[in-house]
Amino acid sequence: MAGGRFITLEGGEGVGKSTQVRRLAVALRERGYDVVTTREPGGSPGAEEIRQVLITGGGERWSPVTEALLLFAARRDHLERTIWPALERGAWVISDRFADSTLAYQGHGHELNQDIIIRLYANVIGKFYPDLTLVLDLPVEAGLARVHARGAADRYEEMDIAFHRRLRQGFLDIAAHDPRRCVVIDASEPEEAVAAGILETVGRRLLAGGP
Repeated sequence: MAGGRFITLEGGEGVGKSTQVRRLAVALRERGYDVVTTREPGGSPGAEEIRQVLITGGGERWSPVTEALLLFAARRDHLERTIWPALERGAWVISDRFADSTLAYQGHGHELNQDIIIRLYANVIGKFYPDLTLVLDLPVEAGLARVHARGAADRYEEMDIAFHRRLRQGFLDIAAHDPRRCVVIDASEPEEAVAAGILETVGRRLLAGGP
């Protein structure tokens, strides 16, 4: 879409995505870019309502198929009302999660047949993909320790350790299969170092020539 770029940050629980979304947005605004930050599930009024349905309740509240359907319903609303309009006007959109999270959480974590997710993507989203996906990687135990240190956990954060290990491997597999779009960032480094690595990657991949 004319002038705009779509960047997504992905990864398991506690990797620091929200913090790095904010830092990257500040860095890009300082360089003169119009930047919109958003998140999934959520990012539009309707999608935020679906988010509350998804993250509350017990771990077994929804089947993996139901979760995937809810996520793609929220994602379509997010695209129509937030992401696509921003890109059309030339803004850069940075999203805390996008469709890779569905493939990782439901496809790898919950072991849902990944063909279902791939078909949902094709029918709901089509051929639209992020320009760059930054996969923040952190050992599972370290990420969950961060989650528990900050207080109450949501239903995904409370999944068992085997789920989170499958989840981490899922994100790494996604990155390995699409290296033109995805870059793995070591999230075990200090916050400043992670931010510097992200900005360097964005500059190398997308910023040539400036705004």
